[in-house]
Amino acid sequence: MNRVSSLFGIKYPVVQGGMVWCSGWRLASAVSNAGGLGLIGSGSMHPEMLREHIRKCKAATDKPFGVNVSLLYPEIDVLMRILEDEDVRIVFTSAGNPMTWTKALKDRGAKVAHVVSSSKFAAKAEEAGVDAVVAEGFEAGGHNGREETTTLCLIPAVREATGLPLLAAGGIATANAIKAVMVLGADGVQIGTRFALTEESSAHENFKRYCLGLKEGDTKLLLKKLGPVRLLKGEFMRAVEEAESRGATADELRALLGSGRAKKGLFEGDLEEGLLEIGQVASLIDELMPVADVMAELSEAFE
Repeated sequence: MNRVSSLFGIKYPVVQGGMVWCSGWRLASAVSNAGGLGLIGSGSMHPEMLREHIRKCKAATDKPFGVNVSLLYPEIDVLMRILEDEDVRIVFTSAGNPMTWTKALKDRGAKVAHVVSSSKFAAKAEEAGVDAVVAEGFEAGGHNGREETTTLCLIPAVREATGLPLLAAGGIATANAIKAVMVLGADGVQIGTRFALTEESSAHENFKRYCLGLKEGDTKLLLKKLGPVRLLKGEFMRAVEEAESRGATADELRALLGSGRAKKGLFEGDLEEGLLEIGQVASLIDELMPVADVMAELSEAFE
């Protein structure tokens, strides 16, 4: 049996990324019900909101699901207590040191996967005791590695650095892409953009429809002084490009970013002033489909 499927108790080794403002209980439960592993994205939720989403997800599926946690989350202690209270058995961590929480999570019986952007960090994640590694290439829509390593280069490098179950992420939206990364050494995939642009995603319809018209080259990795994010074309992207071209400091970029800009763009649908994140592979997607149909297409890779 496939190592990722066996580890998480799922039919297909397809994990839905825990994306801020997109990955609520509806999306996570739909992916799990279709044979993949749905993840609730805790990054855009206050702790009690996360508790509500976990309980609703449990009511909507009897299949395994998990929670994605940024280790830089400001109330991480409270959040981790909620995961324990609600008996969440699968946790994907990112954006911090996996040494901090992996042992505590595993001691209470949880499976832990950690997202990395390099073979060096993959080795560190294995040292921390994680059960699996997600290697995310430069094409991805969320926070990226500063090295700008593409998925095609990253997967074989990480495969050489660790023997752990390996999930490829970044630029994957089709059955053929899944087959390609598995040839390179991945055991499964984590997919964000393709699931962000589904009927069950909690992203705003304005954002989803806008993404369906994107061409290759319509996204760009910016804000590297703060934490690289792939932005798509719009007023805010142009403002960031202009600021970075004149050498804006990290503090100036932070002031430009302000607070709540991702919510404004992704969740409230403000295409001018919002921060709009999406992966490069959005240019291949031209139709909003229900998750079940997306999973049926992706599952062709394993039939």
